[in-house]
Amino acid sequence: QVQLDESGGGLVQAGGSLRLSCAASIQTFSSYVVGWFRQTTGKEREFVAALGWSSGNVYYADSVKGRFTISRDNAKSTMYLEMNSLKPEDTAVYYCAAVQARKITVTTLRYSTKYDYWGQGTQVTVSE
Repeated sequence: QVQLDESGGGLVQAGGSLRLSCAASIQTFSSYVVGWFRQTTGKEREFVAALGWSSGNVYYADSVKGRFTISRDNAKSTMYLEMNSLKPEDTAVYYCAAVQARKITVTTLRYSTKYDYWGQGTQVTVSE
């Protein structure tokens, strides 16, 4: 059974930074597309970033482009989300996700329903 274990959330002031980590129990981690989503109460899970088949396949939501960086370490089966210049509107529960690359495409990787495995979520709160 695949498990994703997140860490790194917390409380930060606006303009600050946080780094989220997500360790996966996947032996063939390099063959997976990985992503980060976020969700606030009463809203649907929102796409944040995804990293695909190589370092050149990186995708971001417009709202985080230039501030957030997604990365992965295949040797450690771990993905990261570096968040800089945080804003109060970034406050949410953040989830990491993974899916085998053969099951997803560039046009569908922004949809949460396309991912098979999810972390437990970590709260990120950005104060004024």
